[in-house]
Amino acid sequence: MRSSKPQLSLTQIINMSVGFMGIQFGWALQMANMSSIYEYLGAKPENIPMLWLAAPLTGLIVQPIIGYLSDRTWRPLLGRRRPFFLVGAILSSLALIAMPNSSTLWMAAGLLWILDSSINISMEPFRAFVADKLPENQRTLGFSMQSLFIGLGSIVASALPWILSHWFAVSNTAEAGQIPYNVKISFYIGAAAFLVFVLYTVFSTDEYPPSEEELNQMRSEMKLGLKGAVSEIIDAITHMPKRMRQLALVQFLTWPGLFLMWFYYTPTVGRFVYGGDPEGDEVLRSLYTRGTEFAGLTYSLQNIVTFLFAMLLPVLAARLSNKYTHALALTIGGLGLISVSAIDRDSALGLYGVMACVGIAWASILSMPYSMLSGCLPKEKVGIYMGIFNFFIVLPEIIASLSFGPVMQNWLGNQHVYGVMVGGCLLLLAALLSTRINESAEG
Repeated sequence: MRSSKPQLSLTQIINMSVGFMGIQFGWALQMANMSSIYEYLGAKPENIPMLWLAAPLTGLIVQPIIGYLSDRTWRPLLGRRRPFFLVGAILSSLALIAMPNSSTLWMAAGLLWILDSSINISMEPFRAFVADKLPENQRTLGFSMQSLFIGLGSIVASALPWILSHWFAVSNTAEAGQIPYNVKISFYIGAAAFLVFVLYTVFSTDEYPPSEEELNQMRSEMKLGLKGAVSEIIDAITHMPKRMRQLALVQFLTWPGLFLMWFYYTPTVGRFVYGGDPEGDEVLRSLYTRGTEFAGLTYSLQNIVTFLFAMLLPVLAARLSNKYTHALALTIGGLGLISVSAIDRDSALGLYGVMACVGIAWASILSMPYSMLSGCLPKEKVGIYMGIFNFFIVLPEIIASLSFGPVMQNWLGNQHVYGVMVGGCLLLLAALLSTRINESAEG
């Protein structure tokens, strides 16, 4: 791989980022709909964290392995990272088609394991792709472009159930224990979008080939198999750069805050704001559906803001520095989530403001940590370190999945809104830690 990389044009950076829009169709449909799918199939509030366990646990297992393998892969036709983009897209699309056809709670939970594993196969090499292709002075732009396309994909994906029911008269109601038809069609559309947009990046972007010496080293390391991968991961963790350790603490608080929002925001809107109940009579079920659809619309606004704010991030980072830009964005997002408790059905439009604040935080979360991280990583281990960095996303999420059910049941009275507020508080703590990052620390 080249030690000195050429400056890429804006068109080239766009081409290498379009695939992330497809990946986000999968994530956005999952974030906006999985908790309500679980409730349609009979889940109780204290069950939801455990049912989401697939997301962090598959990330913990899959991403470092995929990072290790993609660092050591070279295929003459598809290159280093693109084989993983393609395989992950095919598997994810199949899982998205199957998910809304779940007939039982545990079928949906099992499919989430498959879906999350498949998305991770595509996603983590995309992070390393930026470091592979761009010189250091363009990486903030590269990660911001990924945030922009993530926002663009999420705008559409989050609103799909509402769009289908209100613009195309697709049924948004179902019998108790069934998933509404507009949700099913949304997942089918998401499956097609995931595959098409990833294919666009696969065929529009090339990769820099390794030297003969690098290729021989990659082949010899791959012969070590799983034992070599585990040894390499342990060695990389042991010698983690100082700046990465500081960023890890920020991630350790940021992502459980987001996870609690994904657990409980949509049910909060359906129950707390709209006063519905998916297991109640026809009127209460209708109110719950209206609330969850409206939550999807506010997710779309969140992603419009993410899309727009991602374009401002390089400018703000140049003025404030990456760490203070990130701290500001996390503060705004945390305050937004805490304010959910002040909203009822009469003031439901205020949820747009809540999710606009989250959109600002989300744009930064998707780019600033990776921009700060990429500059301190050895070039031959970017993929594996990007996978290890994910540990500090998924470990606290696993803790939340295993522990927050009892917290919700015993301390928070099974009130979904309190879970969202706790998430906001965690974002504020992460913002404080972000100000302490030493951006000049390399080792």
